[in-house]
Amino acid sequence: MAMASDADLVLLCLPCAGASATMYLRWQRRLPPGLRVVPVELPGRGARMGEPFARSYADLVGPLAEGCLRAAGGAAFALFGHSMGALLAYGVACRLAAVGAAVPTALAVSGCAAPALRSGERYAEPLDDARLIADLREQGGTPEAVFSEPELLRITLDVLRADYRLCHGFRRPEGLEGAAPLSCPVHIFGGRADRIAAAELQAWARETRGPSTLDWFGGGHFFLREEEDRFLRTLAARMTAPGATRGAQPLAATA
Repeated sequence: MAMASDADLVLLCLPCAGASATMYLRWQRRLPPGLRVVPVELPGRGARMGEPFARSYADLVGPLAEGCLRAAGGAAFALFGHSMGALLAYGVACRLAAVGAAVPTALAVSGCAAPALRSGERYAEPLDDARLIADLREQGGTPEAVFSEPELLRITLDVLRADYRLCHGFRRPEGLEGAAPLSCPVHIFGGRADRIAAAELQAWARETRGPSTLDWFGGGHFFLREEEDRFLRTLAARMTAPGATRGAQPLAATA
């Protein structure tokens, strides 16, 4: 995990299921000065390929939160995650708040149903290769070359299978009894052709006592690639506009 250099705001980015931190490398060149992208790697892939996969969501969140703090290097930071990465970013934010550590100035979540409304049944066993390949093709975002190269496909499926187990084991923090665990702004991003319903995205607003925003894009689950230019402009605006990380406007959907 790279350490942040001097920046107005460090954006710690957590990958989706089946992916590594490299999915965010191009953002480092495309987001504006003052917003420093730091991709966060997970065990069992990329630069951490030699490490075992995390056994469960609960086992991963604590060390991940500590790693995020180290990566921020004492600078102000926000968290971003797409799909599974959104659940991990949320878990990190909740853990940091619970232990009284430095907390993110904002949480940005993309392509993921809110904790209170999501179901983990889709990620239950059996997770055979055919099922995983079908999911990869349905969601898009996986280069065709991956499917034609057996070794690369095997690595991808092993990572995806481990990540589905993390998703299946996700649980909203206990003891909340309907209370919002976060106080930072939450910025929500969704694709209009994704399988995730509007209500499932809007419910992210319940996870914070602070303000929320909601932005929609054309495309399916990987709308952030299909409309990358517009998505990155919107993300940068949400992160860098005056008050965007501490006093954003109440939930408002944009086309």
